[in-house]
Amino acid sequence: MDFTHMLLLIVAGVAAGGVNAIAGGGSLITFPSLIATGLPSVDANVTNSVSVFPGYVSSVVGSRADLAGQGRRLRGILPTSVAGSILGCVLLLVTPARAFELIVPFLVLGAAATLAFQERLRGFVGHPRHMSAGRAALTLQVVVFVGAIYGGYFGAALGVMYVAALALILDEPLNRINALKNVLSATVGLVTVVVFALFGPVHWGAVLTLAPATIVGGYVGARLARRLPSRVLKTIIVTFGTVIGLILLYRAIR
Repeated sequence: MDFTHMLLLIVAGVAAGGVNAIAGGGSLITFPSLIATGLPSVDANVTNSVSVFPGYVSSVVGSRADLAGQGRRLRGILPTSVAGSILGCVLLLVTPARAFELIVPFLVLGAAATLAFQERLRGFVGHPRHMSAGRAALTLQVVVFVGAIYGGYFGAALGVMYVAALALILDEPLNRINALKNVLSATVGLVTVVVFALFGPVHWGAVLTLAPATIVGGYVGARLARRLPSRVLKTIIVTFGTVIGLILLYRAIR
């Protein structure tokens, strides 16, 4: 890896860390950057999953104030997140990726649309405060599990999906939901690091270049997200999700 490639990965890492903390979708910056350095697509995907994990951790640190009072909720869903992440990693390592690649763009676009039309959808499914405790708990577990499978498999725009779904079922301000998303993303990231480090084709030179940059971007992005009004934060997330979904769709059908 020459100096140009290293500089590309550093810039991509800072940008991706910030995007992941604010909206999710930073892998759509780092993954193509790794491809541009000459890595095969599967190697780039696995290396990317390992590289962005430190940025998720710094996002959690940057948004920790918005996690106050959510400890019990986290304790209930983190085991589900771990289980879903392991399943997603296994799917990536043992199955063809083509079919899932065709589905991913529609999942991302659907997540962006869900967040954009959140209030209208609540008219159909009911406001979170009107859900029974049992229904809300079950729905939360399903959302976390399905998102973790996706995150373990590919993960681009995982944050957009989580924020969209969680905002629909949790009666919380968006900045607190975003902080919860950061913890879930970091959990998925930790599982992918362990699984891929043991069984995946990780290129550690690229990881050592990219990972520190995502830490810087993740912390700064999380601090910025805390200061943004909910409407502005929602607009950013919906915009990122739509753009990312269209990029993925283009890549899948070209």
